[in-house]
Amino acid sequence: MSEATTPRARAREQTMLDIVRIGRAHLATDGAAALSLRAIARDIGVVSSAVYRYVESRDELLTLLVVDGYNELGDAVDAALAPVDEGDFAGRLSVIGRAVRSWALAEPATYALLFGSPVPGYQAPSDRTTGPGTRVIYRLVEVWETAWVAGAIAADDKPLSPRRLSRDLARIRRDRGITAPDELIARGLLVWAALFGCISFEVFGQYGPDSFTQPQDLFEHQLRVLVETMGLVSP
Repeated sequence: MSEATTPRARAREQTMLDIVRIGRAHLATDGAAALSLRAIARDIGVVSSAVYRYVESRDELLTLLVVDGYNELGDAVDAALAPVDEGDFAGRLSVIGRAVRSWALAEPATYALLFGSPVPGYQAPSDRTTGPGTRVIYRLVEVWETAWVAGAIAADDKPLSPRRLSRDLARIRRDRGITAPDELIARGLLVWAALFGCISFEVFGQYGPDSFTQPQDLFEHQLRVLVETMGLVSP
């Protein structure tokens, strides 16, 4: 019997799942700064010292919640994209936006942990969070990079100024295997920032409670503007 299928291994896996699940619940009710391993131990039904055999600190718990949140968001976006034709670039960008918004509205506390104000005293370890945290970004890049390769999107191939910006974009291009020119990369970065900005304004109540009868109407308009900004058209 392999270690992964032993009763002890299964029990440990279940305990870790319980810690993350209850941690997410406490995140929603108490906020990230107030997370307590002792409180989580109490809800699991074990002594506090037992929890530290699984999660050594509050920062470790936060990292588990960050990775779990990013992966859940990435899974939601992947599932939403699955039925959309790969050549429907405008449709795929819109679907990504809707999937992120739907998840954010359903999980506002976890969204705030990922994209809101930093938790005082906590620094997410890049070696564990960068991969999960860039899943949605790479999906966005995939849309306009694929559109560029297919000749379905136009962009000036001249370097942007100042020169240091163009050098930065060239480094991003090399690191990520992107063939699109500076202008298109910069356009994509704008769409990425604007998309999450629009969603954050709604999740964090920045529009005010009575400004829009149906906030989704505004978001759909914003999506159309972002698709046009990217220069994408549906087939």
